[in-house]
Amino acid sequence: MRAMVLGAAWLPLELECRATPQPGPGELRLRVLACAVCRTDLHIVDGELPLPVLPIVPGHEIVGVVDALGAGVEGFAIGERVGVPWLGHSCGCCAFCLDAHENLCDAPRFTGYHRDGGFASHVIAEAAFCLTLKLPETDAARIAPLLCAGLIGWRSLKAAGEVAHARRLGLYGFGAAAHLMTQVAVAQGREVYAFSRPGDHATQALARSLGAAWAGGSDQRPPEPLDAAILFAPAGELVPAALRAVRKGGRVVRGGIHMSDIPSFAYRLLWEERSVVSVANLTRADAREFLDFAQSHPLRVHVKTYALTQANEALADLRAGRIEGAAVLVP
Repeated sequence: MRAMVLGAAWLPLELECRATPQPGPGELRLRVLACAVCRTDLHIVDGELPLPVLPIVPGHEIVGVVDALGAGVEGFAIGERVGVPWLGHSCGCCAFCLDAHENLCDAPRFTGYHRDGGFASHVIAEAAFCLTLKLPETDAARIAPLLCAGLIGWRSLKAAGEVAHARRLGLYGFGAAAHLMTQVAVAQGREVYAFSRPGDHATQALARSLGAAWAGGSDQRPPEPLDAAILFAPAGELVPAALRAVRKGGRVVRGGIHMSDIPSFAYRLLWEERSVVSVANLTRADAREFLDFAQSHPLRVHVKTYALTQANEALADLRAGRIEGAAVLVP
């Protein structure tokens, strides 16, 4: 098998040829069809997250075909197309798991972080955390972004509140997750206000084409007070900006793992029962809900594809903001 491997933080990924791994008990081996490139992969490669395992193969938005079954695996068949998300294992016995919050598990294992991920021709995954993909979309490259950008976007949207309480929704950082959640929110009957990098008129045009009622720079105020805002950009200075944009009682949701420091701001921005919350990881229940939604509400997934050996180029383009939608590696 071929894999793009991170040997140390802050270094480019290097192509390695390895023996094709064999699945252990309860595991699947997948031949990778596509793996989307997430900003979390960028944080890992750039050394912005502590690295528990090195070397590591990044990638956690994987679409693959089952080509080997480990002992005891049921419910999957050779040749079946499945997805592998960020959450690759939870202990099932800590207080969080027992309370249906496996996303907060005390002993999790994340794909492409604790165990090798999908920047490879093959990947091993725990069967219990793989997702059956019954979607009208047939292009694996257009399905892959659903497995993180879609899933974390869905959980963030739920955290923002029900439609009745969060009808006007702001999305800061219009990348892979926001371009999907714009479509979801519009289908739910919400008004979407999209915020991109100042002067990024192409991205703002994309947002409007996907149904956003308004699109502008992150340095602008929306024409109407927002009921809620979701921050997908990892820029801490957007927290006070979003608080200025939401109404009394409004909520600001942070949807990613890493963010630059939030600057100090006047208490009056938080006053009047505004709140700031974070969303951590995802649960398998989130995945089932979102994939069911995507099955009945097909989404336009904008992708830029790269060969596996172009993984460093894809990361560089993501870092520089040169991608509309999602970057996807196709082995």
